[in-house]
Amino acid sequence: MGKKKESKLVKYLLIGISILFLFVMLVLPLFVVVTEALKKGWQVYVEAVTDSFTIAALMLTLKATVIAVLCNTVLGLCAAWAVTRFQFKGKKFLTTLIDVPVTVSPIIAGLIYLLVFGKQSILYPYLQKANIQIVFAVPGIILATVFVTFPFGFRELLPVLESIGTDEEEAAALMGAKGWTIFSKITFPHIKWALLYGIVLCTARAMGEFGAVSVLSGHLRGLTNTLPLHVEILFNEFQYVPAFAVSSILVIMAIILLVIRSIMEYKGKKEEEA
Repeated sequence: MGKKKESKLVKYLLIGISILFLFVMLVLPLFVVVTEALKKGWQVYVEAVTDSFTIAALMLTLKATVIAVLCNTVLGLCAAWAVTRFQFKGKKFLTTLIDVPVTVSPIIAGLIYLLVFGKQSILYPYLQKANIQIVFAVPGIILATVFVTFPFGFRELLPVLESIGTDEEEAAALMGAKGWTIFSKITFPHIKWALLYGIVLCTARAMGEFGAVSVLSGHLRGLTNTLPLHVEILFNEFQYVPAFAVSSILVIMAIILLVIRSIMEYKGKKEEEA
């Protein structure tokens, strides 16, 4: 009886600590964002989120996110396939290298690209001749976003591809199935939820990227500002209500992604049980 009471006490204590942590770290900040955004009324909120600079920042955020997700989905799948389906020297080094964007600070990544493609770079004269501008331009924003989000798709696919092995694929190949047929009919059903989950994580990370993008953007309003950068500018100008109003767009997008992730997890578990 004593042990049961002790275990119940520990259980409720842990639950209480978890709820308190979630309330302080997640629920309370979200509540503050919403209340501050609507502090001066609905009309002020609408004006802030429909401002031309806000719309431009939103469009650039979506553009960079879509391109980053497309690139990293393809690259992540290729990299995970190469690591799990082929034997070659340097495999561990490649896997470690793919994790670099997670371990390196985004600001450092932005500075690296600034040195590689900026005016002091040996590549700059050639880029100028080709009329290509990367630093303080949209290509730099996209490049930084692709870099910081690269590992997410790879990391979700790697364990799944390792766990399913190659037996089914080899059997299909022996029966005369071609590469695309093997992938679409045998491999893809096993990895589809991991792939979609990686896409969701990549999307969430891309939308909220600040550090690397901040270094490479030049903070040009209406041109190279993403939503997080636009929020920073508004806040630094003491436009607190518009800053929170724009922040609420990111909150709404994050909630949508959380709902999508929960649905995918539920469907994935149902398929596994079936």
